[in-house]
Amino acid sequence: MKRVQFSFAIVLCLFSFLQKSFSQVIYDNRVYRPSIKTVEFYNTAKEGSFPVIGLGSNEQLLLAFDDLGSNTRTYNYTIEHCDAQWNPSRISPTEYLTSFTEDRIMDYRYSVSTYQKYIHYELVLPNRNVAPKIAGNYLLKVYENGDSGTPILTRRFYVVNPRANIAAEIAPSNNVALRQTNQKINFQIDFNGIVIQNPYGDVRVAIMQNARSETTQLNTRPTFIRGTSLLYSDISANDYPGGNEYRHFDTRSLRLNSERIARIFRDTVNTVLLLADRSRIDDNYLFNYDNNGGFYVRNQEGSDQRVDADYAQIYFNLGMPGATTGQDVYVVGKFNDYVLDQRSRMNLDAGKGRYFFNTPLKQGVYDYQYVLVNKDGKPDYTTLEGNHFETENDYQILVYFRPPGARWEELIGYRLLNSGRK
Repeated sequence: MKRVQFSFAIVLCLFSFLQKSFSQVIYDNRVYRPSIKTVEFYNTAKEGSFPVIGLGSNEQLLLAFDDLGSNTRTYNYTIEHCDAQWNPSRISPTEYLTSFTEDRIMDYRYSVSTYQKYIHYELVLPNRNVAPKIAGNYLLKVYENGDSGTPILTRRFYVVNPRANIAAEIAPSNNVALRQTNQKINFQIDFNGIVIQNPYGDVRVAIMQNARSETTQLNTRPTFIRGTSLLYSDISANDYPGGNEYRHFDTRSLRLNSERIARIFRDTVNTVLLLADRSRIDDNYLFNYDNNGGFYVRNQEGSDQRVDADYAQIYFNLGMPGATTGQDVYVVGKFNDYVLDQRSRMNLDAGKGRYFFNTPLKQGVYDYQYVLVNKDGKPDYTTLEGNHFETENDYQILVYFRPPGARWEELIGYRLLNSGRK
């Protein structure tokens, strides 16, 4: 009995230490070190897909990233269970992991014949050393030399135990003034053999647009209850600005200019100048195929894009006559996790009425958009891009359930909804 108590105390101490070490971690998709580039994380069944897998299935997730430089580093990783709002579940790792609490990333390769030297790292989850035991939200944390206090990146992923069916539709906004711009999500949840004692407290539903965490709307109360079905159609809830199709550029080849490339310079580094952009607020809607903010690494002149695709310094420029120093503009996309910070902020040349920005990106196809932030600090995603009901968007619907007396929330339903497909 004493041995069991002693072992349990060790587990609790380890759990407390890990939580304290990660107290400064942001529970979202983030890169904490500038040398870490081109982070990809998706279900291996489809490149660039939403990082969700079925509990106990054969599905896996692939994490890939580059570390700029020529020296390898020791990177470790762990995962942590979270609730629907991405707060730590405060349960022991032994309750949500089937094996070890952490492991080391062993799969890495050096870049080949590139101007920019880098080390390419890959990790597949779940694996025999780290695997989730229960459904729910998880945060993957990667850090150096076993020191959990120095994270290099974090990534959200989802493990679903499908016990709920989701029927959903996209309709024009109930607000007449927004019918030409907004897309409203109405949905119904049917449960498979689950008794919901308190639908107003045991079930929560999160919706995201294009897998962007800042667009999350959390539904805590169904509009109607019909037998074992919950209906969510509140007049003001889940009403999203449609936005516009993403801008894009193509650097699959650094020898020939593609559609959105103005000039390419190749010397000791690769430099790519994009064509000048302008505001699209007054433009009519025009369908343009995009990747809903995503990117794909590609190299037309290589044989293995993971290690022979080169980096290029990409120069963006946006014309905005009359711009003032009180207006900040950012360039965002999945390539930088849509984060508004100094690494995505453009520089204003007031004399030319233009914003400029440059960043190193690996060869491939990239979506991006411009975000305006005024003095009030609130991001404006439509003034520079336009806003249309017809815009093609993905919506992720996630259903969470906390059984009575349970200490964590499980993910029991997932549905991908696309505004362009009926």
